[in-house]
Amino acid sequence: MIDHMTLTVRDLGRSRTFYERALAPLGYRVVMEFGELFAFGDDKPYFWMKQGDPPTTPQHIAFAARRRADVDAFHAASLAAGGSDNGPPGLRTDYHPSYYAAFVFDPDGHNIEAVTHREGAPERRSARTRTASRGASKKKGAGTKPKRRGANAKPKAKRR
Repeated sequence: MIDHMTLTVRDLGRSRTFYERALAPLGYRVVMEFGELFAFGDDKPYFWMKQGDPPTTPQHIAFAARRRADVDAFHAASLAAGGSDNGPPGLRTDYHPSYYAAFVFDPDGHNIEAVTHREGAPERRSARTRTASRGASKKKGAGTKPKRRGANAKPKAKRR
């Protein structure tokens, strides 16, 4: 829906350093610059930044993450870059069952979020459990292929 946006910040150098570190785990980097204006994105510039008097009300900006591990890495990198915690990585089931996000405040107090809507990795079952459940769901001999005895094997004679 939104193609791009511009965030106004007080200290462009400090904010650039913060966002370079915070957005790197999500795969975003500076992809375009025009003097004192630059943009983050993957291949296309989505998130522009400029220096000036920020809005009086801090903004809430959510960045898409591919995986939950990327949300976790975003949170850790943001805190290491000087951000303040505003909610650790985790499920926010009030939004929906697979809403996984983390929140930080940037140097200007903007509420920055990384979020993925994908389910977590499915629980892995042991080979023994998979084999047992597969066998239990099939009737004896149903859907099984006959064993091969070799390319030149002759069929066994039927006993009478």
